[in-house]
Amino acid sequence: MAQLGLTERELRAWRTSFRMVESLRTRIEQQLQASSGLSNADYTVLALLSEAPGGRMRSYELGRAAGWEKSRMHHQLVRMHRRGLVARERCGSRGIYSVLTEEGLAALKQAVPGHAEEVRRLFVDRLTPDELDQFADLAAKILDNLEADEQPP
Repeated sequence: MAQLGLTERELRAWRTSFRMVESLRTRIEQQLQASSGLSNADYTVLALLSEAPGGRMRSYELGRAAGWEKSRMHHQLVRMHRRGLVARERCGSRGIYSVLTEEGLAALKQAVPGHAEEVRRLFVDRLTPDELDQFADLAAKILDNLEADEQPP
C-alpha cells in the first residue's frame, strides 16, 4: 500500500536515499570528532575558508556556500571564533569577514587525510567511476531543483 501518496517504487527511492544521507552524515561526523575533534560543521567552514582568496569570506557568502541559514552560520562562527579556528575582521562600516586562522588551518590539515580516507571508504570506493559520475549528475539535478525552489527569507 502506498504511503504519503507515493508508490512503492517512489517510497523505496526516497527512504533509501534519506537513510543513506543520514547514515553518511553520522559516520563522517563520528570520524571527524574521533580523529580531529572537529565537527562536520567545523570542517565545512574551515574547508570553505581555505579555498577562498586570502582565507576570508563574508559571513553571508559562507552561509550561501554551505547552504545554511544566517543564524546557523552565525552561531557556528561564534563557536569557532571562541576556539581560535576563525577570526573576525571588519569590512567597511557594517560587514564582517570570517578569516581562517593559523590554528584553523592546522586543524584542517590534520583532519583532511582521515576525512578523505573515510569518504573514500564509505562512498567513493563503493561505486565505479561511471556510477560516481551518474550519482553526481543525479544529485546535482535534485540539488539544482532544491536551490531553484528556495523560498526567500
